[in-house]
Amino acid sequence: MGLLSNGNYMIMLILLVLSFALSLTCVNGGNFYQDFEVTFGDGRVKRFGRGQLLTLSLDPVSGSGFRSKREYLFGRIDMQLKLVSGNSAGTVTAYYLSSEGPTHDEIDFEFLGNVSGQPYTLHTNVYTKGKGGREQQFHLWFDPTLKFHTYSVAWSPKMIIFLVDNTPIRVFKNHEAKGVSFPKSQPMRIYSSLWNADQWATQGGRVKTDWSKAPFTAYYRNFNANPNHVAATAAFTDSKWQNQELNAWSRRRLRWVQKYFMIYNYCTDFQRFPQGVPVECKI
Repeated sequence: MGLLSNGNYMIMLILLVLSFALSLTCVNGGNFYQDFEVTFGDGRVKRFGRGQLLTLSLDPVSGSGFRSKREYLFGRIDMQLKLVSGNSAGTVTAYYLSSEGPTHDEIDFEFLGNVSGQPYTLHTNVYTKGKGGREQQFHLWFDPTLKFHTYSVAWSPKMIIFLVDNTPIRVFKNHEAKGVSFPKSQPMRIYSSLWNADQWATQGGRVKTDWSKAPFTAYYRNFNANPNHVAATAAFTDSKWQNQELNAWSRRRLRWVQKYFMIYNYCTDFQRFPQGVPVECKI
């Protein structure tokens, strides 16, 4: 073989650089074979593309689920989901962090399905020491079944931020000084599941699951954890989240979401709390 021409040499160099970049992506990105294990489903959890894509399915026999092999204490967790399309009434796609035991901590995203053409309800909650009851619910400003969107939890000792496509939708701050429990000592695994909850999920259980539409399928990709191990400190390796504060743009987006897309807030449910809303709501 003769020497490469300048043009061929440049093409070869570009291909080598692209190959190296792709290899770095594979190393740094999450893998559904390496990072997760199946919790239930008997074959209804499927992985594709050498672990880059995962699907959960639900049929009349069973739903399905998975969890992370590692536990996390503080950090930012990102996952891209494409939710069950069409008539998803009665189904719940859950994506959350949780520790174990009766006094567990938990940070929840739950997507409550609906009949075709009606919006999903995004249900969020925070549990500390086994106690939840801090629900906020939203309708999304897009159709979450048409393409993938990124759902994130940024968790530090100061606060928990729920994000959708990097837009903050909810903030739960640490008010331990005021007597409010905050999850900060129990490492959590990442869980997800697709299951039937037609006794309550859609319009309070009035709309049931249409099993003629089964199997129902949700899609996952581009998992990322920062840091990607059990954290011994509160530090984030991404300096953007080092101090876990919202900038002016993020605060405006948070107000926008809560004004136009929030459909339930436990802090304003005075029927539920006739003696007064929880302490963190007053703060």
